Amino acid sequence: MPGGCSRGPAAGDARLRLARLALVLLGWISSYSLTSSATSSTSSASFLASLVSAQPPLSGQCPQLCECSEAARTVKCVNRNLVEVPADLPPYVRNLFLTGNQLSVLPTGAFARRPPLAELAALNLSGSHLKEVRAGAFEHLPSLRQLDLSHNPLWDLSPFAFCDSNASVSTPSPLVELIMNHIVPLTDESQNRSLQNRSFEGIVAAALRAGQALRGLHRLELASNHFLYLPRDVLAQLPSLRHLDLRNNSLVSLTYVSFRNLTHLESLHLEDNALKVLHNGTLAELQGLPQVRVFLDNNPWVCDCHMVDMVAWLKETEVVQGKARLTCAFPEKMRNRVLLELNNSDLDCDPILPPSLQTSYVFLGIVLALIGAIFLLVLYLNRKGIKKWMHNIRDACRDHMEGYHYRYEINADPRLTNLSSNSDV
Repeated sequence: MPGGCSRGPAAGDARLRLARLALVLLGWISSYSLTSSATSSTSSASFLASLVSAQPPLSGQCPQLCECSEAARTVKCVNRNLVEVPADLPPYVRNLFLTGNQLSVLPTGAFARRPPLAELAALNLSGSHLKEVRAGAFEHLPSLRQLDLSHNPLWDLSPFAFCDSNASVSTPSPLVELIMNHIVPLTDESQNRSLQNRSFEGIVAAALRAGQALRGLHRLELASNHFLYLPRDVLAQLPSLRHLDLRNNSLVSLTYVSFRNLTHLESLHLEDNALKVLHNGTLAELQGLPQVRVFLDNNPWVCDCHMVDMVAWLKETEVVQGKARLTCAFPEKMRNRVLLELNNSDLDCDPILPPSLQTSYVFLGIVLALIGAIFLLVLYLNRKGIKKWMHNIRDACRDHMEGYHYRYEINADPRLTNLSSNSDV
């Protein structure tokens, strides 16, 4: 082996000289063949043309304030204070991040381009101060699968935002995931006035059911939006839904919403809401979904006589995940009791007025006491007049009674009766 190592440099120099000689001969042969044979020239040209055609097309220019990666098919325009979607987006983009900008309004055809953005699959618009999304804002994006509108002060979401601008054409949207978490509360009074006759719950419901555009949606996230209720038909046009996230809202009941048509639903997140009890209709619908998993942690469950059916259902079902963690929040005597450990005898309704009614009666008592005090004050201030009035009434009654007494004495004495008769004659 040592000898082999000592011969290494000489052998390497010889190989290098041979390689150079081969390159010179190959260049001479190729130049000779190109000048001497038209057929070989044609074939070489066709070969070069095939190589050129095999190369990927030239990529579009990257927008000035963005970062582009053609290898990752990604364009990032993050925290650039953009007021509109860049017009020169490269056609190869699959993942587009427009977060942290000042877009305000997303007009109709905001992503319409020539050539079209045919490969755009994931669009993130979170935290871009979006206040208005107009009809057809996402049309001309045939491959769009994921859309994130979270952390935006949306006060005007068109019912046809996920449809074509031509509302008469019922073309399903390609969206599979729609994320609208933490819609920022409004601070502009003029915008608040525009929402006086409509709620954000209603606005979202109108966009979800318009034209059945989202019937292919698999995931819907509506967490941290201060929802007080769910409109009755908010989920009616989402038959393919598999994951629904409603955690960290203010939902007090699920009585009016139906889950019956969500036959593919796999997960339903209802954690951190204001749910007090689930009624029989809701329990039956959840039990009828073949593969759903329900999450109910951190809700203020009221453990009274209305909880009997839900406790019985929890003991039998396997639908609820982590059901052993569910505890009572009210009444005070039941606080922190585990729902699965309750018996029917523990669940009773005390004949105590609810706090709101107790407050009403207290307020009524205060009002009546105030009226009584005012009445007594008026009597006190007019005590002299009232005393004189009482004396006058007493004197009048005395005179009246004396008249009755005098007539009685006359009628009772026969002598006075005869005298009265003779005087009349």
